[in-house]
Amino acid sequence: MTTVNPSVDALLADIPELAAYARKATLLRPEAGRPTSRDSHVGGPLLWPADEAWPVCEGPHLVAVREKLSDEDRETWQRIDRAMRDRRAGRPNAAYELTHEEAETESRIMDGAGALDMITWERIRRVPVPTVPGVPLVPVLQLRAQDVPTVDWPEGTDVLQVLWCPEEHADLPGQSYYWGPSVELRHRSAASVGAVLERPVPTDAVDGYLPRPCVLDPLEVTDLPDGDELPEELLVRADAWAEARDTEYHRELSCHAGWKAGGWPSWHLTDLEPVDCPSCGARTRLLLTVDSGKDPNLNVGRFGELRVFTCPLDAAHPIRLNIQ
Repeated sequence: MTTVNPSVDALLADIPELAAYARKATLLRPEAGRPTSRDSHVGGPLLWPADEAWPVCEGPHLVAVREKLSDEDRETWQRIDRAMRDRRAGRPNAAYELTHEEAETESRIMDGAGALDMITWERIRRVPVPTVPGVPLVPVLQLRAQDVPTVDWPEGTDVLQVLWCPEEHADLPGQSYYWGPSVELRHRSAASVGAVLERPVPTDAVDGYLPRPCVLDPLEVTDLPDGDELPEELLVRADAWAEARDTEYHRELSCHAGWKAGGWPSWHLTDLEPVDCPSCGARTRLLLTVDSGKDPNLNVGRFGELRVFTCPLDAAHPIRLNIQ
């Protein structure tokens, strides 16, 4: 594994105060391949002991429920849509705008549903439904310590396995405003695993939550934080340094994008949202970034990043999840 990051190294040499904020990270750089259970990989077979039960998720999972609009509500919606288009006529650059009364009427018609199918004229809402006997979890990622030295490994372990339920979840325990797959982590020792269990295949899954098998080409880098995580004076200096070299701090020198172990999270869709441990309240640290934007076959949120955070004080505390 090669360590290359000359731009960040040059920045740290010129502004040494930034070194206190630098973190080591490993860019995983998945490429389509045929990994084995002994490899670091995305979406391949896990080094899972044959005598250990495969984990399942019993939900509740979010299921789409369709509700037919009444003829009166459909006609009202169409009338509002025509009025909005008439107001925009002759102003091609104008936005589609609703009056306060129209917005209240549409809100009443939607009745909390998340979408409206304007072909079938059905409201679509997602409701939590338990699943019995459960949905087998799907392997997302397996990392060997020899490939990813930039994260902390519990004593006696050298394999990290990440699995998730390939169904939609909302507001998981300890998670606020979350929508996506539930995630589990397992650490184990490779030497302790003899015969390997063949994983079950889920019969019900969201296609975008089934990662294709990939091998990894890990690259160790130095990661710097999002500007919101820096003192203002340091950010001003870092921005000026980058601008003088025809680049941008927040785009090129901080928060490396892609599949990543360790490092810093970006806050490109929201302002800084500190992610605290639900058990002790400590500020968590980024463990993993799953970037579906780099894989057309994988969808997290709106082709965004799912980040896994862990407590720096106690690895046994629950993980936190965040999607950007």
